[in-house]
Amino acid sequence: MLYFSRWKVTAILLTIFVALVVLIPNYLSSDQIKSHWPSWLPGRQIVLGLDLQGGVYLLYQVDVTDYKQKRLKALEGDIRQAMRDEPRLGYTGLGIQGDVVQLKIRDADKFDEAGKRLHNLLNPLSTATLGGTAVSEFQLDQGSDGLMRLGFSSAGLDKRLGTVVQQSIEVIRRRVDQMGAVEPSIQRQGSDRILVEAPGEKDPARLKNIIGRTAQMTFHLVDLNVSPDEAAKGNLPPGEILLKQKEAGGIPMVVDETPLMGGEDLTDAQTSFQSQTNEPVVSFRLSTSGARKFAQVTTDNVGRLFAIVLDDEIISAPRINEPITQGSGQISGHFTVETANDLAVLLRAGALPAKLSVAEERTVGPGLGADSIAAGERAAMIGTVAVVIFMLAAYGLFGVFANVALLVNVILIMAIITILQATLTLPGIAGIVLTMGMAVDSNVLIYERIREEQRLGRSPISAIDTGFRRAFGTILDANITTLIAAIVLFQMGSGPVKGFAVTHVIGIVTTMFTAITFTRLVVATWVRYRRPSVVPL
Repeated sequence: MLYFSRWKVTAILLTIFVALVVLIPNYLSSDQIKSHWPSWLPGRQIVLGLDLQGGVYLLYQVDVTDYKQKRLKALEGDIRQAMRDEPRLGYTGLGIQGDVVQLKIRDADKFDEAGKRLHNLLNPLSTATLGGTAVSEFQLDQGSDGLMRLGFSSAGLDKRLGTVVQQSIEVIRRRVDQMGAVEPSIQRQGSDRILVEAPGEKDPARLKNIIGRTAQMTFHLVDLNVSPDEAAKGNLPPGEILLKQKEAGGIPMVVDETPLMGGEDLTDAQTSFQSQTNEPVVSFRLSTSGARKFAQVTTDNVGRLFAIVLDDEIISAPRINEPITQGSGQISGHFTVETANDLAVLLRAGALPAKLSVAEERTVGPGLGADSIAAGERAAMIGTVAVVIFMLAAYGLFGVFANVALLVNVILIMAIITILQATLTLPGIAGIVLTMGMAVDSNVLIYERIREEQRLGRSPISAIDTGFRRAFGTILDANITTLIAAIVLFQMGSGPVKGFAVTHVIGIVTTMFTAITFTRLVVATWVRYRRPSVVPL
C-alpha cells in the first residue's frame, strides 16, 4: 500500500493545487477580482450566511381568513352564473354566511337540477386512484327545504393551502432574485408559514415592501357620473365600488367592480422614462390574448378613464385617447426611480395567491455578523492549535505529517464550499471544527496500528504498510456511519442544523481523502527517502 503510481501522485497534488486556486478569490475584494483576477480562473467567493454577514430574517404567515373570503367571493360569483345558465333557476338569499356560501332554491321541482349544477363547482383536487381518497375543495350540503350550502372541505382546504404556500414561495423567490439578493433562503415552515432569509440585505424595509405586497393588478373602467362623496356615503350603483388613489391627496374614484382585465396577461414590465417629462414610468407588455383583449377594451371605451389598480389602490387612471393595439402600455403615477423599479419587479414576478403577514422579523446587523466571524475564527484557531500541539507531543514527526494533512483537509473543505456556493453559517464553522477533530482521529487510529505492528516485531515498512491497511476498515466504517447521520440531518433539518450538516458531510469526504490517501503519500515519500530502521512513534 505504500507504492503510489505517478498518475496517483499527480492526481493528489493536482487536487490540492486546484483547491488552493479556488480559495484565492476569498482573499481578494470584488474589485480586485474584476480588475486583476483572470476571468478563466474560478472567481467565486464563499457565501456567508445571515449570522455571519448580517441581513434580514422574515417569517411570513398566509392570511387564511383573507384567502377563504376571496375564494368564497369567487365561488359566490360562480354559483350566480350557474343559476343563470339556461334554463335559469330561481333562487333567493345568495350570499356568504361564515365559511359557506348559501342560497335557497325557490322551485322544489328544481332541487335536483340545482344540486347537479352546484356539484360541478366542488372543484376536485385529486381523484381516488391507487386506493387514495378523492378530495374536492368544497362540499355541498343540500337541505330538503331547498337551502343549499357550499363550504370548504377539511381535506380540500388543507390541500389548497399547501398549493398557496408553494405558489407564494415561487413568487417570493422571483421577487427576491430580481432584487439582486445573494443566496436568499426561502423555505416552507409548517403548514402555512414561509421563512425568508436574505444575507447581506441592507434595506429590510424595501425587502418587506416587495415581498409582502399581494400585487394583484386589475384594470377597471372609471364611472365619472357618480360623485365620490355620494359613493363614500354608500350611494353606489350596483356593480361599482369606490377605490382610493395611491397618490397622496388623490381623489377617490368610482370604478366597475368587475375588472376588464387582470395582471395575469402581463408578460413583461420594465422601468422607463416619459419622453416629455422625463419622469420614471413602468412600461408593460401583454400576452397575445391579453393584447387582443386590451385592444378591444380601449377601442370600445375611447374617451373614458381607465383605472389601473394594484392591491385595491388606483395607481394610475389615464384617459383612453385612442385604441391601443400594440399590446403594450405605460403606468405613470409620480414614481421615483426606485418605486418604479419595485413596481416593475412586482409585476414581472406575478401576484401572490393570498395575503401574507409578518409573523416574525429579525434584522442581523453587519457588526453582529463580524462578531460571529471573529468568534468562529477564534474557536477554530484555538481548536487547531490544541490539536497541533497534541499531535506533535504524542507522535513527533508523524504528528507533523498529521498536522499537514489537517491543513490540507481544511483547504479542501473551504474549496468545496466555495465551488458548491454552499452558504457558510456559524453552525457550519462548528461542523468544520468538529471535522478537524475527526480528521486527526483517523491519523491516531493509523499511528496506533503502526505502533502495535512495530511492537510485534515487524520491520518499519511492514509495520507502516500493515498499520494503514488494518486502520482503513475502521476509518471507513466510522466515517460511513457518521456520513449517514449527517445526510439525515441535512435532509430532515433546516436552518442552522442544515448548515452544520453541509460542512460536516464535506468534512467527512475530505477526511477520507487526507487520512487514507494524502497522509499515506506523505509517509510513503518519507520512507522512500529516509529508509528508516525504526518508526519514530
